[in-house]
Amino acid sequence: MKVKMTGAEILLNCLLEQEVDTVFGFPGGSVLYIYDALYQYSDRLRHILMCHEQAAAHAADGYARSTGKTGVVIATSGPGATNLVTGIATAYMDSVPIVAITGNVAVGLIGRDSFQEVDITGITQPVTKHNFLVRWVEELADTVRRAFAIAQSGRPGPVLIDIPKDVSAAMCEYHPQPRALPSPQEGAPCAEEIDRALGMLNESRRPFIFSGGGTVSSVASQELYDFSKKLGAPVALSLMGIGAYPAGDANLTGMLGMHGTRASAYALSQCDLLIAAGTRFSDRVLCDPKHFAPHAKILHLDIDPAEINKNIRVTAAVMGDLRQTLRRLIGGITPGGRAEWLEDVARRKPRQAAARGRAELMPRQILETLHALTCGKAIITTEVGQHQMWAAQYYPFSQPRRFLTSGGLGTMGYGLGAAIRAQLANPGRRVVNIAGDGSFYMNMAELATAASYNLPIVEIVMNNGVLGMVRQWQKLFHGRRFSFTTLGRHTDFMTLASAFGIGGFVIETPRQIGPVLSKALALGRPCLVECRIGSDLNVLPIVPAGMPVTEQISEMS
Repeated sequence: MKVKMTGAEILLNCLLEQEVDTVFGFPGGSVLYIYDALYQYSDRLRHILMCHEQAAAHAADGYARSTGKTGVVIATSGPGATNLVTGIATAYMDSVPIVAITGNVAVGLIGRDSFQEVDITGITQPVTKHNFLVRWVEELADTVRRAFAIAQSGRPGPVLIDIPKDVSAAMCEYHPQPRALPSPQEGAPCAEEIDRALGMLNESRRPFIFSGGGTVSSVASQELYDFSKKLGAPVALSLMGIGAYPAGDANLTGMLGMHGTRASAYALSQCDLLIAAGTRFSDRVLCDPKHFAPHAKILHLDIDPAEINKNIRVTAAVMGDLRQTLRRLIGGITPGGRAEWLEDVARRKPRQAAARGRAELMPRQILETLHALTCGKAIITTEVGQHQMWAAQYYPFSQPRRFLTSGGLGTMGYGLGAAIRAQLANPGRRVVNIAGDGSFYMNMAELATAASYNLPIVEIVMNNGVLGMVRQWQKLFHGRRFSFTTLGRHTDFMTLASAFGIGGFVIETPRQIGPVLSKALALGRPCLVECRIGSDLNVLPIVPAGMPVTEQISEMS
């Protein structure tokens, strides 16, 4: 059926084709026609009004990470569009599918330094999988469909569509189309590569699996578990891979890299085959590339050919969808003969009791109590810094898409926007954002968004009065010269919470942790929990930059 519509109406109908139910954004002059159409489509498309466009991009990102679907964000031209860039770059670095829709000045004004004009396609070219400037309304529908296909296919990532104001107002015929589904053959691995990989796997006596965020995005967690068990291999995770393998399982060694575990570092140093599954070998994992997996062949399983041999040379690779690849490999593995290796690695795991009995308030106590009170089922979002690493270390995750954090770009201010969308997408789950006070000041305006929509998000702020992670580096490597990392703020967090219309709680001693967190989780509306921790607490272990993964610092004053 052919219907004549405005470009704005065509855009919204194409979003409905893609099964989008919620968009995030902030209105402005160049998207007035789009927002006028949203008014008419409010019964079919929910719009969440954020306080800042960057947080809107993080909200779209949080939706994608927590559901596996594509998030959508809308912003106007000029500063509205440029405010999206950090959120788009965050999604790009972590391979998150979002579609960012920006308005622009009319086609005839582009390139004339018009009011609120910016070349957003040029600006975002390095941090998108693809971007589009739509100059004719007749191209709009197909462009939107292509954008979603690109965002979701292969290695996921962000796509931007820039729509001039007159294109959103122009009329043309709209031809509905069903959502295109990927072919079952898309991403199928090559048989020759599978055969070579199986040869390496079956010859190995000390295999070690390192899994990243690609395991989560390819929905391959069960396959990773089955692969580890049949192969008899310990498993380490990257920060982005947390939740891809169940916490507490005997084969899991924890994180690998700068803040990884002793067991993971040991397994890496002694393995004869490293299987890297859906990971890009970032510098925070490699640490010293010359001494990375010194005795091992490396088998890289990934969907993106650009990652093969980019950061480290590998012995062999299997290109394709990780879920399909692991299923093929599981069928050809000869099991057995590696029990002694698993036991050897397991002996390196620490036998630590829970952090109790200390007079000082410790992040570990807070996070372990939070895990117990939520039965390990909360969705945890974080900002970036020490609190991020503590959350990764002390809140065990047994399922994917429960830990949402900025791993690649390291974006302070990411977590609260992501938490808002995660709560909207998962109304029956508890969503908790873990923040440091440095990150908190970057996005605290979004507490107004949480309050406006009455989202029962718990915002936990580890308030140590400093930029903790940078201070820790200054302590270790810069002669304790704490240059501009002492914040010196005089904010009364409880008065601030009251001003935003949300609940407010303070934790100062270990005895208060359980009662206060219980109240916060039971409140049923958004709240802020200020945890007053010491300024000299450290994230340990830590590997100094440029040193081998095995050269961990485990104690520092």
